Amino acid sequence: MAFQRRIFSGIQPSGNLHLGNYLGAVRNWVKLQNEFECIFCMVDMHAITVWQDPADLVRSTRELASAMIASGIDPERNVLFNQSQNPDHTTLAWIFNCVARMGWMNRMTQFKEKAGKDRENVSLGLFAYPALMAADILAYKATHVPVGEDQKQHLELARDIAQKFNHDYGGEFFPLTEPQIFGTATRVMSLRDGQKKMSKSDLSDQSRINLTDTSDAIADKIKRAKTDTQALPETTEGLEGRPEAQNLMGIYAALTDKPLDHVVADFAGKGFADFKRALTEAAVAHMGPITAEMRRLMADPGYVDGILRKGGERARALSAPVLREVYDTVGFLRP
Repeated sequence: MAFQRRIFSGIQPSGNLHLGNYLGAVRNWVKLQNEFECIFCMVDMHAITVWQDPADLVRSTRELASAMIASGIDPERNVLFNQSQNPDHTTLAWIFNCVARMGWMNRMTQFKEKAGKDRENVSLGLFAYPALMAADILAYKATHVPVGEDQKQHLELARDIAQKFNHDYGGEFFPLTEPQIFGTATRVMSLRDGQKKMSKSDLSDQSRINLTDTSDAIADKIKRAKTDTQALPETTEGLEGRPEAQNLMGIYAALTDKPLDHVVADFAGKGFADFKRALTEAAVAHMGPITAEMRRLMADPGYVDGILRKGGERARALSAPVLREVYDTVGFLRP
């Protein structure tokens, strides 16, 4: 059975969006809208698997929507909404809870990492959320999902669930969703430690460039970014064992859309002072317009809410026939 090529991608509205979120995910989504029908979702129901301050969650959802629009995602061409607007996600997730096996869930490494040694006291939602993630995707029969390294296992689970549902009910109801993998992944590391991923949870604000940072703040953070004492290498091989140099040059390559080996060649033998000036110019030129538009949108919550409301209506229109088919397939009476 041929399924329509469709992208689903979700991101948690956890606040403090930073350069790593933008280069690692949002910028790639902007490119995808030229090739696929795209559904972009702020997964606020996933967010509450750990406790969230309600007011912060509302603010973070609007902030994320503003960032996505400011980055170039067109809400007219794509479906842009927050997950809680469409109850079909949770309805299908319950059905998938009855399809997925406990052994599959127990193998999810991300749950083990997040729960740590306190597994008995975390929420049931944190354990079961991969079934909701599968429902997010399959409620729209999405054929492709952009994934990073930390989400590949969850996509594999979604494929397992789809395959078992198809097998159990004797049909080709759901696609076996494929990962949408980009070229060299842009993995942005902390400005204070090139071996740690850039994160909103880092106590030091100097470790990340926030999407809401002013040009002066960006310049200050790049100026203070950790480096080593050597001159910049002449080849990419020379970046081995130099995590801070590799991180900063990787960021520059991503912001300027240049291959890393070209960036290395351009700055070969130079000191970090020259390079940081160039990186600051590139970061301010690229991020400045996005930050300005994001701030403008965040100042008009009614406009953002209107976009999300319309996106939610479009999402429900797409998922409703899928859920009707699922109800009929599993034997739920629809008088």
